[in-house]
Amino acid sequence: MVRKALARKTNRLFTIGYEQTPAKAVLDELEQAGVKLLVDVRAVAASRRPGFSKNQLAAGLDERGISYLHLRGLGTPKDGREAARSGQFDALHRIYARHLKTPQAREELDELSALVKKSGPVCILCYERDHRECHRQWIAEIIEQRDGVSIENLAARQV
Repeated sequence: MVRKALARKTNRLFTIGYEQTPAKAVLDELEQAGVKLLVDVRAVAASRRPGFSKNQLAAGLDERGISYLHLRGLGTPKDGREAARSGQFDALHRIYARHLKTPQAREELDELSALVKKSGPVCILCYERDHRECHRQWIAEIIEQRDGVSIENLAARQV
């Protein structure tokens, strides 16, 4: 029993945001951390930032031997994104907490949990550089509580 608890605690879940960061720096940071799977938790996997739209990001990761998975059901719904943009963070918290109770979000949390257990080092990605201002931190904390993993928040070199 003790051995299982110790083994579980050695699993890590990384998070990273790409705000004000070039794609190469994010890819370098992921590679250096030994990440094997990047899980994109944006509702919309598109970006005006070069290298961060779904297909570009997946191709850049593939070149480094890192797999890509988009779990859009863990992204912040449109009304939550609008609340965040207007600085209504209490509303964002309520909206996202409600969203996490939806069948799709619960299913994708289960999928992420299973992947963290079996896929080697996993990292979840979203836009915000500071994990404390991003919904990915809530996701990471849920997985931490469920599975006893430790969270490490990565930060790549800024522009």
